[in-house]
Amino acid sequence: MFRRIAPALLALSIVTSCAGPSRLAERSADKLAGGDHWRAWQLATRALDKEPGNPRARAAATAAGASIAQDWERRIRALADVDSLEAADQVLAFAEFRGAAAAYATIAVSPAWPDEERTLRRAAARVNYQRGAAAMAARRPKAAYDHFFTAERFVSGFRDAAKLADRAYEKALTRVAFVPLAGSPGNSGLGREVATTWRDELARQMAPPQARFTRILGGEAIEQVMNVSQLGRVSRDDAVRLGRKAGAQRVVWGTIGSVRSESRLQLFTDVVARRVVVKDSDGHEKVRWIDVPIEIVARIRDVTVTVEHEVISTRDGSSLAHQRGDRSTSARVVWTSYAPEGDLGAYALVSETVRSAQPDRARQVEARWKSVCGEQTTLRQVLEARRSSGRSARYDRGTLPRFIAGAAFVFLEDLPPAEDLAYAALAGGWRPLHQDLMRLDAMDDVDLGVAMTGDEGR
Repeated sequence: MFRRIAPALLALSIVTSCAGPSRLAERSADKLAGGDHWRAWQLATRALDKEPGNPRARAAATAAGASIAQDWERRIRALADVDSLEAADQVLAFAEFRGAAAAYATIAVSPAWPDEERTLRRAAARVNYQRGAAAMAARRPKAAYDHFFTAERFVSGFRDAAKLADRAYEKALTRVAFVPLAGSPGNSGLGREVATTWRDELARQMAPPQARFTRILGGEAIEQVMNVSQLGRVSRDDAVRLGRKAGAQRVVWGTIGSVRSESRLQLFTDVVARRVVVKDSDGHEKVRWIDVPIEIVARIRDVTVTVEHEVISTRDGSSLAHQRGDRSTSARVVWTSYAPEGDLGAYALVSETVRSAQPDRARQVEARWKSVCGEQTTLRQVLEARRSSGRSARYDRGTLPRFIAGAAFVFLEDLPPAEDLAYAALAGGWRPLHQDLMRLDAMDDVDLGVAMTGDEGR
């Protein structure tokens, strides 16, 4: 209804004319007389921002604030008869408004209000404290933490709510371990690398305050409890045991299918134009276009790999989240043996003369160029890459981040191996897992159907 409207309006920057503080104070009084105390408050505080010592503006702010306070008290009293917790929330919002408004005016409240506010706060604190205790008894530490924290928010120092909130938080923390994804035979290294990439990225993405209860364990937590044979292929049961030994409540395990790869080669063989400026016998400069034969070789490789991940409870091995899907990438490398001369800006696919005289040919050349070198690739980019690379540009794995980033093309003589491109395709696969972990972040295990034994969750 009017939840938190006051802080938002208080912070709102009102765009007004160049009216002075006195004029703004006068407009504030008019708005208040018309029953719009929020607009009156905005105008008065705007005037005080311009001239803090203006007495008319101060009086206008005091009057508007008093009207807001009277209305807020009335609304809270009416709400308390229907929903005392919602009324208590509004008490906090009202108190927040008064605190922020103190820079402009002292907001007067009715004589009975302090006692009414105190009663509503304590009642809300008591209800949340009781709910927190019930949640702890029901093995729901995340819910318990929220209730104890809320009790403390209503009444600072309420019973031992702060102490219990700390205790609930420790039990609510959910540590997530990553084990190497199981790869296809002979390709176990890919599973380790992908799992490491996902783990490191999710540790950044889910650092507080993004995730309240989930903590991603570092790689050493799992490495210390793994043996050499498990580096190659970790079964689901192994993953649960390793996660439990590492002190994790949840473990991420998955599989990577075989890498499907298709490669093709395309050629752009034509003449491009180079602009040359020469002087005639009279010393006047004249532009000429020289035809330059060029051959561009483009190699394209499309890679698709199926990946499956599962978030597993280490308490009972139950599956908390599961997704399976294909990840794909397409890599294009471009190479030419032509060594450009002079100013690279002087080169064009077609000369201005040809473009004017033969527009159809110009369009055909540009279409063939795009089909071979890519929609976003220019002739100048290729020539710059050729000049900077020298005589040879062999692939090394240090180039892989460019493919992961989705570069339009990379200037190389040969394509990366299919396995490297599979890693490039899978590197961003942490996003679906991120969605799963964020969804699970606030959920207690008992609400996910995890079998609880002994004192777990208490």
